[in-house]
Amino acid sequence: MTGPASTTPTDSPETPMLLDPGMELTLRPMRYPHFYDRFRDAIKNTWTVEEVDLHSDLADLRRMTPAERHLVSRLVAFFATGDTIVANNLVLNLYQHVNSPEGRLYLSRQLFEEAVHVQFYLTLLDTYVPDEAERHEAFAAVESIPSIKRKADFCFRWIDSLGDVEELRTREDRRAFLLNLICFAACIEGLFFYGAFAYVYFLRSRGLLNGLASGTNWVFRDESMHMAFALDVVDTVRREEPDLWDDDLEAQVSEMLAEAVECEVQFAEDLLGGGVPGMSLPDMRAYLEHVADRRLELLGIPARYGSANPFAFMELQDVQELSNFFERRVSAYQLGVSGQVSFDDEEF
Repeated sequence: MTGPASTTPTDSPETPMLLDPGMELTLRPMRYPHFYDRFRDAIKNTWTVEEVDLHSDLADLRRMTPAERHLVSRLVAFFATGDTIVANNLVLNLYQHVNSPEGRLYLSRQLFEEAVHVQFYLTLLDTYVPDEAERHEAFAAVESIPSIKRKADFCFRWIDSLGDVEELRTREDRRAFLLNLICFAACIEGLFFYGAFAYVYFLRSRGLLNGLASGTNWVFRDESMHMAFALDVVDTVRREEPDLWDDDLEAQVSEMLAEAVECEVQFAEDLLGGGVPGMSLPDMRAYLEHVADRRLELLGIPARYGSANPFAFMELQDVQELSNFFERRVSAYQLGVSGQVSFDDEEF
């Protein structure tokens, strides 16, 4: 069963493409089995907020310097709404345009994961910030804190970039979709969140806020998988419609990442402005530039900065075995769901 046929010149009724308007519902034969594999991998990473013990962090917060507590306060304020923004874009701009039932399975799973992240950050706020008025201030950060507002405005502008487009019937609409998808994968989940992770793992490297780091391990894995799926979609569209990808689009993506870096540098100036020993603003900029280059390279676009990663503790995060806690829970969940997340074991 398929939705209405596309009127794009490149469309073939017998072989619909991923961005063709409609709502393909048939999972057999499966046109994009790699999307389904992503969905099954995500199921193996199931976790709950109740497993993360943040209470051990309270003693750390009391002994941290004012500058370090300011860093944590700003970080929590960003977390308060960051994943909600991503979820909104997923619902408003991504789900309806990915014409693949197996792809929508993954996006449904991603939306669940974003909800878990929101619950985690809500629990983080309730634990770290017992004062209700301060918690309200954290949720208002997208309007009241300039460094967070700049990042939020960047996100909102790209959410609005598809405007009222209901179907991707023109080349311009499909390119706008690609840019939106790349922005949220590479700039927001792949740069803004990776910047936030760097602060968390820096504190952990100093023996601080291990509870926060334990929960972040799970979020880190989720976000890495979200980015990988989005880039799978980009690669699929490029194979199906190579004319959508040209030098102009690559230049737009490079400029988009450059703007995201500057947004995140302003956030770093805010977090580190009080002087946090062991983490300097130049090092943070270099790290962000390094991450931006890696995102460009994943998209087959030349690196822009050539900056090395100054944070050895972040290199460790490329290894999936993050901690004894993480290894134990991942193994347990994989055993728990083995054989229960697929319709059958046939080759697709």
